[in-house]
Amino acid sequence: MTTSTDPTADNCPTTATNRPRILPHLIYDDVDGAVAWLCSAFGFREDVATRHLDDDGRIQRTQLEVLDSRITLGRPSIHGTSPAQGVSAMLYVHVGDVDAHYAHACGRGARIDIPLDDAPWGDRRYQASDPEGHPWTFAQPLAAGARPAACHE
Repeated sequence: MTTSTDPTADNCPTTATNRPRILPHLIYDDVDGAVAWLCSAFGFREDVATRHLDDDGRIQRTQLEVLDSRITLGRPSIHGTSPAQGVSAMLYVHVGDVDAHYAHACGRGARIDIPLDDAPWGDRRYQASDPEGHPWTFAQPLAAGARPAACHE
């Protein structure tokens, strides 16, 4: 393996195929509830093979499949405190049909923070918060000629 001083160079191969290089880890007080809600409202799927249970049978940690990506959900631990202490992350997820995704999330009672719109940077997007306050933005690129005019001050 060659090394480089370029910090963006691909010098750190993953140890397994189909494993992302960056795996977001979100903290939830109620992981079981978060899994149910995220799968219902946003169409994610739990990879039950990654599920770790505590002695009471509650989910301690698991992973959700999000299209071709994954996220890890876990309870407060050394990795992070309760989201009730304040949200420190926002996730931006590209989907194939953001209008259909928006309609589905609205139909499942998602709290919409930013209604569906065309952003100045060329994405059609909306933002919703899950029951514990994590903001999720779902987007798809606009067609080249459909981009809104850039914002000017």
